[in-house]
Amino acid sequence: MLLGSVEAGGTKFVCAVGDENYKVIDQETFPSKDPKETLQRTVDFFKRFPELDAIGIAAFGPVEVRLNHPDYGVITKKTPKVAWRGINIVDKIKNEINVPIFLTSDVNGSAYGEYVSAKSHDEGVESVVYYTVGTGVGAGIVIDGHFIGALGLQEMGHVKVKRHPADLAFKGICPHHGDCLEGLASGPTFDARLGKNGKEVPITDPIWDIMAYYLAQAAVQTTLTVRPNKIVFGGGVMSPEFLNMIREHFADELNGYVDVPPLDEYITMPEIENNGSATLGDFALAKKVVKVGEGHAFAIDR
Repeated sequence: MLLGSVEAGGTKFVCAVGDENYKVIDQETFPSKDPKETLQRTVDFFKRFPELDAIGIAAFGPVEVRLNHPDYGVITKKTPKVAWRGINIVDKIKNEINVPIFLTSDVNGSAYGEYVSAKSHDEGVESVVYYTVGTGVGAGIVIDGHFIGALGLQEMGHVKVKRHPADLAFKGICPHHGDCLEGLASGPTFDARLGKNGKEVPITDPIWDIMAYYLAQAAVQTTLTVRPNKIVFGGGVMSPEFLNMIREHFADELNGYVDVPPLDEYITMPEIENNGSATLGDFALAKKVVKVGEGHAFAIDR
């Protein structure tokens, strides 16, 4: 069995082919600039594998993932990637590579990869929530092998959080909500607050603790609503030191109200190194649709 993966990011596309054990056989990475050129390179990559059985796509967005929607596969007009607005990322691939496709969001793909990885060494894992913290903030939820939702993808990066007392003057950068989670704790907020990239800001700067305070609140909300086995924080902003700050604030905010595993097991960074979570997730989702046909972000075996 040959399985395909498209990690369709706003900056780059990572295309891969793997076997039924999710081992990467070949992989190619290229910038996601012009949509026509980028999708053609994607098709050309998979054409090298005529025995391909299915493809999983984890795409930036917002992207329409409902199979019964007339805009299924379309990057919506709300995406900040102007050139990609209205582009159907499924049609081009489907028209030239006629195999079943599973489409979901980039963060859902990563969430599923982390779920599969955790499940491989602990059968007791039933639910994983994955937060990505980078250019934006997003999250994916996997419960018993399924995503959740009905009307669309989750937008957990846009929940409201309690303001840090030392951060009240900052209005936030979200163009829709101002000081939602993404508007207060995404990577670009470093530049908005300090005039420099987060990579230039030492971990001892108080801004890191402020951002950890906001992300810890998101973890508490998730704990109290979903009750997952683990919460994973990934993305370009994360580091072990930053994660420890999140854990400390989480413990303060939760205040022992419900039982959770030890925090070094419950709130973690990705198990899969080199940002490979989405590729593994795509492979696993592609393997499922080999049996059931086309699949979408919420369920594939109804």
